[in-house]
Amino acid sequence: MSRPVRIVGVPMDLGANRRGVDMGPSAIRYAGLADELEAAGVEPVDAGDLFVPSPEERDPDARPPERGDAKYLREIEAVCTRLDDRVAEIIEDGAFPLVLGGDHSLSIGTIRGSAREADPGVGVLWFDAHADRNTPETSPSGNVHGMGLGAVLGEGIFADLEWAHTAGVREESTVYVGLRSLDGEERERVRDSDVTAFTMGDIDERGIAAVVEDALAIATDDTDGVHVSLDLDWLDPRTAPGVGTPVRGGVTYREAHTALEAISRRDERDDILRSIDVVEVNPILDEANETASLAVELAASALGKRIL
Repeated sequence: MSRPVRIVGVPMDLGANRRGVDMGPSAIRYAGLADELEAAGVEPVDAGDLFVPSPEERDPDARPPERGDAKYLREIEAVCTRLDDRVAEIIEDGAFPLVLGGDHSLSIGTIRGSAREADPGVGVLWFDAHADRNTPETSPSGNVHGMGLGAVLGEGIFADLEWAHTAGVREESTVYVGLRSLDGEERERVRDSDVTAFTMGDIDERGIAAVVEDALAIATDDTDGVHVSLDLDWLDPRTAPGVGTPVRGGVTYREAHTALEAISRRDERDDILRSIDVVEVNPILDEANETASLAVELAASALGKRIL
């Protein structure tokens, strides 16, 4: 990574189903993020945290009835709008945005900011156990961290919400890697869309290197770069225990590093990376900050750290 990396924390758990993920940015910093990036030859600049209101101060149901079942939607809109502006400013300044979460709903803001000046648009690599394609009309929980990609792609009521729907992101340039847990309506939506979905079964059959190579080819085809969204529940919970929605059967420690290293190598060659967010680290559920330490390692791998 030749550009300076500007770190932005988003201590938000408004979109999550369990408390504690708002402490994720602090846990990741405490795990040595700046030192690890410097050791990888990256120049980190910590821009601090965005303001996020406390859920105790707000009503999760304070929303117009036409907005459907989406808890804290007004507050999440405000945070994502600020993040959108911050990410766009960082890119305009010639730096690289590394966003620390916080729950996965923040990716709505990261992706919108990343795509703002991108022509003809931004590819998205979504490393996650979950599809995050619910909408307020279909969500069984009302938790917006399960709607992030649905919002960006303009599904359901999100099509009419300017702060969420991102015109610079197309289904055919969006790729899941490691998918393994979907709700019923999400499954139909993924099957019927032009989004590419590589499941854990694909990784088992073909190997992580081949899957990520294909994912990069799709996400970089006719785009102005790629946003990488890394949800730590993408990994197997035995490796990353500190997440709110663990799903057995995720990627291993080495598979995760292989994937992020492949992205970094492609970026060194073709300058494809526009932004990264690292989300869903919950230190309350973690063991000795193990998941936050893994988040640090994987961010460093994506930004250039090598074994040799």
